[in-house]
Amino acid sequence: MEIDSDNMSSPASNSSPGLFPDLSVDIGGIRLKNPVMTASGTFGYGAEFAELVDLNRLGGIIVKGISLYPSKGNPPGRVVETPCGMLNAIGLENVGLDVLIKKKLPGLKGIRTPVFVNIYGKTAEEYGEVAERIEEIPEIAGVEVNISCPNVKAGGVAFGVDPLAAGGVVKRVRERIKKPLMVKLSPNVADITSIAKAVEMAGADSISLINTLTGMAVDIRTRKPLITNITGGLSGPAIRPVALRMVWQAARAVSIPVIGIGGIMNAEDAISFLIVGATAVQVGTANLVNPGATMEIIDGIEGYLTERNHSKVTEIVGTLEI
Repeated sequence: MEIDSDNMSSPASNSSPGLFPDLSVDIGGIRLKNPVMTASGTFGYGAEFAELVDLNRLGGIIVKGISLYPSKGNPPGRVVETPCGMLNAIGLENVGLDVLIKKKLPGLKGIRTPVFVNIYGKTAEEYGEVAERIEEIPEIAGVEVNISCPNVKAGGVAFGVDPLAAGGVVKRVRERIKKPLMVKLSPNVADITSIAKAVEMAGADSISLINTLTGMAVDIRTRKPLITNITGGLSGPAIRPVALRMVWQAARAVSIPVIGIGGIMNAEDAISFLIVGATAVQVGTANLVNPGATMEIIDGIEGYLTERNHSKVTEIVGTLEI
């Protein structure tokens, strides 16, 4: 439940009937009613979940990654279950920017939850062009830049593994857009803090992490990869300890908000990310297992705060005791 924090007297006032903790957070200038967002690629274009969850209760919706032109992605098989998680190599299949604008966004008309569009490109120029088009769409609150994509001008090396390349693509997007800019970081790096600092200096308003870890699975009967692409992105509870560590490191290295991602299945998981320094979280793989996970997580965070007489969710952000 969203309330005006100015009308709350003190943390102890939560014990009074009818009052609830203020769950709102600020992400790069956008006020979210609560810190629970959906992770790109796990929630379709948003409207697909309208009959499963109350979209208006979400803190933010991040739609499937969008490129300038439609993409068919990788050939099947593209998904395989792994212990405590899953591998996917969807290959960023999407309808393209024009179809998103004309056919997908209208499905979210009337939704009071901020909508972010995850964008990607094969060159810095392509990222900039997508961003420039999105700047003209009032229904979109902000963008999330996926820098885990291969830079075709650098031999296919991902933008997100090099501070200079990461900063360069963010700078190009920042030049084309005034909307709040979130940058999604890759975990497949030696030092996450150098990447986080680089994108902050280039103009990011917030960062989200982590994207999937690179992994693979093998069929011992055929001696072939279970993913046609050979490797895929590992997500789910298996990566949560790595994600927590990287979010903790990144939050200490930058002054902009950090959004935690990685194996968040319930409220306890989400709260742990807030404690290590995340201002908000994104729920990903859990949506595929339990479509109502986000609603349960919102309820759980509220219950946790109420039990401990916290008046605001921001009171627990970055409170890890060492």
